[in-house]
Amino acid sequence: MKLTTTAIACAAAMLIGTATVGSSANAQSVEQFYTGRTITLIVPFSGGGYYDTGARLIARHMGKHIPGKPGVIVQNQPSAGGIGLANRFAFASEKDGTLIGVLQRAIPQVALMGDPNAKYDPLKLTWFGSLSGYATDSYLMFVNSNHKVQTAEDLRTGGMKAIMGSNRSGSTNLMLALVARDVLKLNIDIVRGFPGANDITLAQARGEVDGQLADLSVLKAGMGGSMWNDKKLRPLVQFARTTRLPELPDVPIARELVSNDEDKAVLAFAELPFFMALPLAGPADMPADRAKAIGSAFMAMGKDAEFMAEANKIGYPGDLVDGARISALIAEAAKTPKDVIERYKKIISQ
Repeated sequence: MKLTTTAIACAAAMLIGTATVGSSANAQSVEQFYTGRTITLIVPFSGGGYYDTGARLIARHMGKHIPGKPGVIVQNQPSAGGIGLANRFAFASEKDGTLIGVLQRAIPQVALMGDPNAKYDPLKLTWFGSLSGYATDSYLMFVNSNHKVQTAEDLRTGGMKAIMGSNRSGSTNLMLALVARDVLKLNIDIVRGFPGANDITLAQARGEVDGQLADLSVLKAGMGGSMWNDKKLRPLVQFARTTRLPELPDVPIARELVSNDEDKAVLAFAELPFFMALPLAGPADMPADRAKAIGSAFMAMGKDAEFMAEANKIGYPGDLVDGARISALIAEAAKTPKDVIERYKKIISQ
């Protein structure tokens, strides 16, 4: 079939028109794009928990710092602890800047460990920052103050033992208890399967276990708060810190208790998730200007008096870290030798 000159001209005009529309969309400023739009912030967990509460805090305050002031709504979509959302961010087509989410803090580590369900590359996701860099917190190992153990050294060389309670398989307190036993060489037994930290605290009060591991902030806010305030608990080791918390100047950090390079590397890899305690992320290959705008808005939120007042009220420290810091942490962890990662996997597989 032959095309007439008129038909060819019409087809060319349609192509030019389509290209013009596409160019016009791409030429939108960040403010033009977000004006009147809504950003969906996905939480890959059910409502009411740490990540959900943090996400809703972000949703209430971040939008006003983004050019165009879009609305931000939260959607709860439980999906394998966040692996499903990270996979979606890696391969989905929703890359225009209207879809973001909070990811479980161990999501980058899971991929670096070679989990077969993790199809994403954490280095290629878009990281906006974390609601906490753990600057004012510490993951403590502690025992009842009436226990004969006075220091961590008593569990290493003093011939003493402590019984630590932990949650189910995969829980942070169980994994770091195993690290404390196998890397720090602390003489502890681990009782597993408690539903939550409060259940372990009750077992401590009854003398069924001697102690546990928990975030200091969570300990203070939960059932153990009165025991902590009444000095009925004795801290022994601070995990997830590179320096001692000023509040606990006499309690060593875990990194002080290891000497050889491999042990240091295993411990550093184990502690990685804490330094991105509640990360906000987006799909890979987002438009750079929109990714920058969201990242800048996230950090600006941390200087917002209304945000800080609410964060402090509900127990979030407000020590935000930016996306560059998250990317740098992941990049550094990606350099961990394979034999170190394999050793860590063997430890926590127990």
